[in-house]
Amino acid sequence: MKKASNPAARAATLRKELAEHNYRYNVLDDPIISDAEYDALMNELKAIEAERPELITADSPTQRVGGAVAEGFAKVTHARPILSLANAFDSAGVRAWRDRINKYAEQNVPLLATPEALARYVVEPKIDGLTIVLSYTDGALTRAATRGDGSIGEDITHNARAIRSVPLRLREGARAGARAPAALSVRGEAYLPLKTFESLNAALLAAGDKPFANPRNAAAGGLRQLDPAQSVKRPLSVLCYAVVEWQGEGAPDTQWGLLEHLRDFGFPVSDLARRFESLDDAIAYCEAMIPRRDALPFEIDGMVIKLDDLRLADALGFVGKDPRGAIAFKFPAREATTRLLDVAVNVGRTGALTPAAVLEPVSVGGITISNATLHNYDDIARKDIRIGDRVIVKRAGDVIPYVAGPVLAARTGDERPVIVPEICPFCETPVERREGEVAVYCPNPDCPGKLDRAIEHYVSRGAMDIEGLGEKIVAQLIDAGLVADVADIYTLDKAALLGLDKFAEKKAQNLLDAIAASRQRPLERLLIGLGIRHIGEVSARDLARHFGNLDALLAASEETLQQVEGVGPIVAASVAAWGSRERNRALVARLRAHGIDPRQEPLPAGAAVVPDGVFSGKTFVITGTLSEPREAIAAWIEARGGKVSDSVSRKTNYLVAGESAGSKLTKAQTLGVPILSEAELRAMG
Repeated sequence: MKKASNPAARAATLRKELAEHNYRYNVLDDPIISDAEYDALMNELKAIEAERPELITADSPTQRVGGAVAEGFAKVTHARPILSLANAFDSAGVRAWRDRINKYAEQNVPLLATPEALARYVVEPKIDGLTIVLSYTDGALTRAATRGDGSIGEDITHNARAIRSVPLRLREGARAGARAPAALSVRGEAYLPLKTFESLNAALLAAGDKPFANPRNAAAGGLRQLDPAQSVKRPLSVLCYAVVEWQGEGAPDTQWGLLEHLRDFGFPVSDLARRFESLDDAIAYCEAMIPRRDALPFEIDGMVIKLDDLRLADALGFVGKDPRGAIAFKFPAREATTRLLDVAVNVGRTGALTPAAVLEPVSVGGITISNATLHNYDDIARKDIRIGDRVIVKRAGDVIPYVAGPVLAARTGDERPVIVPEICPFCETPVERREGEVAVYCPNPDCPGKLDRAIEHYVSRGAMDIEGLGEKIVAQLIDAGLVADVADIYTLDKAALLGLDKFAEKKAQNLLDAIAASRQRPLERLLIGLGIRHIGEVSARDLARHFGNLDALLAASEETLQQVEGVGPIVAASVAAWGSRERNRALVARLRAHGIDPRQEPLPAGAAVVPDGVFSGKTFVITGTLSEPREAIAAWIEARGGKVSDSVSRKTNYLVAGESAGSKLTKAQTLGVPILSEAELRAMG
């Protein structure tokens, strides 16, 4: 290879040429040179940089892969919050969103709320991947970060450089006004193309390794590798769709113009994006994409409808973490059919016997499912589900697998009815069925089937949040005789943990640190962790704020407990009964001896109220399987001024009912409480 007479100038030329060829190959899918010619240019640049290391720049294509293995990810504060999206599940939900924002815009930003601005929309695919934020200074990539909690993410710059569709240096746009600003942060979605995912899993299986469950999991692992070289083994792609920060002039004022600018700068942008002059056309496009989703080269779980006018969208602000100017049109849950082989029984922390479907393995939305929820025995009887049936399996919100019902036409006559147990399968104690409830209970407080679930519940994120105490480790601790109740968690020491299989010094210390941190959790989290029957997040918070400490709560009578707003006779009786048992009082005493004695200040008057919330003065109860965890939906309601209760009463304004709602639905119907679907709830808010 002939040496360049001016290495600096030649290196600059090569960097520019290689960046353009990389863009044409990885973004446009329209290369104009062969792979061999590209390799020759790359090798020439590598040779120059090897001889003259001072010529290496951060945006050189030779720097896409490299760097030392990181010890951990540094935290990154985003320039602006990286918000989530509210969901709509049908056209009615989208139109309700449109009506809400039109009304809000006309009242709060009338000068921007022109008929044209309110009638133009951009629709883009909702990629099922991982959010990535790419930051550029003077046109060069300087940082990449994950979304994190929306305010603070993790620095994954080295791994982002390995993604070939991520521009290391921005292109100069051909259109007027397309010059990149001095500082630019762009939001996109990192994903694993389906063909790449299939090839990756085939290679893993050939090597005898466990394949990935779905493309999103594989993408998440690739994006968060501490060793950048490992990220290359999962070749990700990116699609960009929003600007987080634009410092300087020339910022586009429409979403469609923003997408055009991103294309000019060299970012990959979905060719499925469309602009529409009416909401009806936008909805029709979303609905037309539903049957097309399986033919796409990547996973999508819906479409995103955005106001095209960015000034109006920005002026509308957001509700909670949801911007008013956009909404996700979520696709229906995926489903498949398979054989119900058996019905297993699990014992929950309260003693409730829960039936679980044992299925012939089936893939639903990229996840292989062999177990699914059956909710309760009344639901099984209502749907007439039988062992041996061919059943329909769905994933609620594309996440939680459940059996929707049998395929009656596929019956052969050999199917067997599901029998409600008369004795607990773990301790052979006769079961109980309480009046007004659908659940069947094991009344034995020492049932071995309860212990692991009680501990798993206590350490879960919504309760005491002890990271590292997962199902397998809990089972290890119980089998080793180290833990017989939740108080024993605080007696663990390093020597005991190091005696367990697969426990090394660092793993043991991390777990001990997590246990120590749990001593600082507030009273409401402890109340949830103790697994008191009928106590959910809402009632736990209300009781904690009212009584302030565990002693006062356990000393309260049923009458006193019912004076707490939102606590009815059932919750009061359950709390009083739990506190009266000597076994539970002894457990509380042991927890207190280990430093678990949280106090909680009463909530200041009016602090939980959203003055102008659309749900102010309304009480909601949530039941059944929904698209998100109940805690998330409760937070959405409370952000709009509403209150969420755990129990249905005459004071309940609305019951939000999902799939397989049980006794709460029955009681609401008896009391005449209005019942809402999730879509109807979202439309109201």
